[in-house]
Amino acid sequence: MTEKQCALLEEWLGPYSVIADYSWPLQDTTVLHVSTAAGQFAVKASATSHHIRREIAAHAHGMPGPQGSFPVLRHASPDAGILVTEFLPGKLVEGTPAEHAPEMYRQAGALLAALHRPLAESTEYAKKLRYTTELLLKKGRGLLDAGMLARAGAELAALPAVPVQLVTTHGDYQPRNWLQDGGRIKVIDFGRADARPWVHDLVRLSHQQFLGSAALEDAFYEGYGRRIGPAEDTIWRLENLNQAIGTIVWAHGIGDFAFRDSGVAMLERVLADP
Repeated sequence: MTEKQCALLEEWLGPYSVIADYSWPLQDTTVLHVSTAAGQFAVKASATSHHIRREIAAHAHGMPGPQGSFPVLRHASPDAGILVTEFLPGKLVEGTPAEHAPEMYRQAGALLAALHRPLAESTEYAKKLRYTTELLLKKGRGLLDAGMLARAGAELAALPAVPVQLVTTHGDYQPRNWLQDGGRIKVIDFGRADARPWVHDLVRLSHQQFLGSAALEDAFYEGYGRRIGPAEDTIWRLENLNQAIGTIVWAHGIGDFAFRDSGVAMLERVLADP
């Protein structure tokens, strides 16, 4: 952390000890679980990542839903790039039996429904998303088979820029950001939170945990109280194209070739779906 970040942390918390370090070196982000005389806290800091400021902004109006389901912001400095939240106890769902338990997905669906507070309708969102996806396709040259690149470009060009209702999305809603504590789901990491259509938060799940598991998918939508239908077809396909191509480009850029390959598989599924 920078000198300014360290000074702020000491000013806010006083003496503290580090219980665990969950930092993300590839994203230049320090993530710490610390203990103080006043309790335990989670600390996030970065001198370069815009995700810190997004997370602070996401907390600005408070988190909806049952108490203890989302982190509670205690201190923050957007200028210094650091925030402190109350520590949420629990174990990550990803990689545990809970990742395959329908009840966990029912709860996760209900929490997402609470999180998705309606904002304004936008006539610009789809236009901007299509434009950024076009830029990603250009960066994907040489990373994708020419035929797949052409099909993705044709698919993108055929999608109209429809108006969409925006909500407060999480941005990375999947088991690696869910905690399980005594059979209860909690949600962490709001560094990708933003105003988007509600279907944005369903893309990753649909290409990961829902594949071949109707029970998990059904439980999630039961909790959420709504399924993706014909009204969302256009923005759903656009979100899928954007996230698939974005995964390929980003993962290649940091040298995570396994994740890049998962993005290619994701794009193949999108293009194969009529």
